[in-house]
Amino acid sequence: MGAQSIPGPITVEQYERIPDPPGGRYELHHGELVFVTYPVRQHKDLQRLLRKILETMAEPKGFLVDTEYPFRPIPEHEVWGADVACVREARHRAETKWLNGSPEIVIEVKSPSNTKAELSDKAMTTLTGEGAAEFWIVDAKTRTVTVHTRQGMSVYYSGQFVPVPLFDGEISTDELFAGCE
Repeated sequence: MGAQSIPGPITVEQYERIPDPPGGRYELHHGELVFVTYPVRQHKDLQRLLRKILETMAEPKGFLVDTEYPFRPIPEHEVWGADVACVREARHRAETKWLNGSPEIVIEVKSPSNTKAELSDKAMTTLTGEGAAEFWIVDAKTRTVTVHTRQGMSVYYSGQFVPVPLFDGEISTDELFAGCE
């Protein structure tokens, strides 16, 4: 069944029957299929580094940190993927397919193809989901980390530290972007 033959909005049940296309995968955003390409090396390197840094803070607190983590921020017409996700182990283990609700922290490593509207939509949809505390946009080009919460937004620049209150820690932006030369 091809993506073009399905009228929208489609349900999660319909989405599950659609094979991934060559060169990427589909996500389901507001009942519409969205093609997501496989990440390039620099993108994956940044995901891997974020995962390593966060694991040291998160695991002692009972959290799992993973990349390309699927979740359903709101029911029925949504299946999204987090570039990096921090989710309570108990919530992760309770699911057999996709996390219902959003991970506690969802991190999007910005790609050149990401639009401001798309990132804003992902932040707002993620924060609507049960469980979500923070949505980050990590931009290697501008060397910034933008953190969205239900209370507002903060931007962290080179030479600053991104607080991670969920784990009583912080991440140096300089350490994070050191390999992005």
